[in-house]
Amino acid sequence: MIRVILPHHLRTLAQVGSEVELNVEGAATQRSVLDALEARYPMLRGTIRDQSTQQRRAYVRVFACQEDLSHESVDDELPTAVLSGDEPLMIVGAIAGG
Repeated sequence: MIRVILPHHLRTLAQVGSEVELNVEGAATQRSVLDALEARYPMLRGTIRDQSTQQRRAYVRVFACQEDLSHESVDDELPTAVLSGDEPLMIVGAIAGG
């Protein structure tokens, strides 16, 4: 079971609490978790990653175990603490501007 924390606007869109739990088949990677998230909550398709290219949107970041995983390969296995359910995978909307 993978725990995922969503930003407020995506929680509102999906009508869920701050954290969702997902069963991921096979290796748990950023890609497989986002696939499972979008399959369970189809209204989130296109919000975290582009629907046609599957690229993560520019102002969306992925964190786990106090590390920014946004620049890691989306096919790398997630940290052990995330796989065990001890730590959540956090999807965060980045803030830009001055």
